[in-house]
Amino acid sequence: MGAPVRLHQTRRVDYSVFKDVNGLSGSQPFDAIFKFAANDLIYVVVAIVALTFLVPWRTRRLERRRGAVAGTVSAAIALLLVVPISDAVDRVRPFVAHPHHAHLLISHARDAGFPSDHATGAMAIAVAMLLCDPLIGAVLFVLAVIIMFARVYVGVHYPGDVLAGAVLGAAVALVLWLPPLRTLMWRFADVCGTILDAAARRVAPARGYRATS
Repeated sequence: MGAPVRLHQTRRVDYSVFKDVNGLSGSQPFDAIFKFAANDLIYVVVAIVALTFLVPWRTRRLERRRGAVAGTVSAAIALLLVVPISDAVDRVRPFVAHPHHAHLLISHARDAGFPSDHATGAMAIAVAMLLCDPLIGAVLFVLAVIIMFARVYVGVHYPGDVLAGAVLGAAVALVLWLPPLRTLMWRFADVCGTILDAAARRVAPARGYRATS
């Protein structure tokens, strides 16, 4: 009986925090900012990861390329894990459970919301990049936190949904940092980088494209 009581208390706290955050909505320009963050900021994260791999950095190119690959792989695996977890928990979203109290700022399917896939993917990328390049990783971490807050602000997730997603994403990134898996990812990243450098030298030889050192 103790476990059900603790679960009930946890969900009460979760809903209370949700009301506090979601209750902040209803004013401009914050609604517009967080609607963008909830819907589209994840694409900015993806674009940063892609540019991190593609840009011919003069320093730390190898580390940044490895971080981009590690982030991509971590996010992909973590998002695959979201599916069975979501099906097993089957937690309804706050705007479905509390239609008269939740302020829904964006259109969203009425599917299960635990854990948040946005939080999962963003945090997996951020942690993986942090381990390889602290500067870009810190930027991505801040964006991931903004996404998490925004998903609660617009009414599509409880705080527990985004926290669970963040933990899942971070855990996958940390597991993949273990030496055997990390070595495999880095080899793959290095091969991809070598191919990119060779292609860039062919396309723009006059620009003095510098290979990874």
